[in-house]
Amino acid sequence: MTTPIYAALLCMVFIYLAMRVIKFRREYKVALGDGDEKLLKKAIRAHSNFAEYVPFTLLLMLMVELQLDQQSQYLHVLGIALFAGRLLHAYAVSQPSEPLKFRVYGMLLTFSVLIASALWALYLGIF
Repeated sequence: MTTPIYAALLCMVFIYLAMRVIKFRREYKVALGDGDEKLLKKAIRAHSNFAEYVPFTLLLMLMVELQLDQQSQYLHVLGIALFAGRLLHAYAVSQPSEPLKFRVYGMLLTFSVLIASALWALYLGIF
């Protein structure tokens, strides 16, 4: 199976992003919320945005994979694109001075994988 590879890699990124939030919470002594600390706020959003998009995208990829009769290299293309997109987005959102192009490219890759996976799952489900 292909999707578990990307689920595992993305899980490591998720943990890293969570650890950054914890680090800033300790540094700024903020237990709940963001304490109006810019870097903590950015770390929370990078982690939250990741948590908002990755599970649903992986679920769609898995649905596609479970419907296929054979392995498809296109799943690797989707997985790599999702991984790259999420890294670009998390990097951009985490920076004190956000490089907007990385955020845009990250979301474009993420949305592309979401749309491609959804259409592929729909196609396989209908036909």
